[in-house]
Amino acid sequence: MGTNGSTMLEPLRQGLPPIDPSAVSGSASCALPPRYEAVRGARKFTQSTLDQWGLDERFDDVALVVSELVTNALRHALPADTPRDQDPPVRLHLMRWTSRLVCAVRDPSDQSPATDGTPYSTETNSSAESGRGLFLVDSFSDSWGWHPLAGRLSGKVVWALFRLQDK
Repeated sequence: MGTNGSTMLEPLRQGLPPIDPSAVSGSASCALPPRYEAVRGARKFTQSTLDQWGLDERFDDVALVVSELVTNALRHALPADTPRDQDPPVRLHLMRWTSRLVCAVRDPSDQSPATDGTPYSTETNSSAESGRGLFLVDSFSDSWGWHPLAGRLSGKVVWALFRLQDK
């Protein structure tokens, strides 16, 4: 969370919809450990960040989307042998513009998060649930997408955008 956030978020912003990066009015991020308790931590982080930004009325929709994106990253994007004590491989980023809020989850996988036969929907025992997760993201956000990271960062970012009402 600090003032140096803009350089850290640069690779992330390159895949976002065309919003002027210099107009960002707030950004926050947190590292998430490769454990399912991270979903609860991501929701708490989202709640405190939205409270600080005066957007607590958007918490329900945003938290649902954050939960789905983090769950998908933990379930499908981490190698099975990810050591539990290594640097957290998943990060949640929240960015706010005057009329937009973006939540983005970075993970180490290069696989697409599509719902048609890719890793997010091929597990035999949870294919309906996995596909439903991205359906919920699509339903509760105004738009979503993903892009591979470039440069020294490997993996991808999956993001969801929320339009905010002008106060």
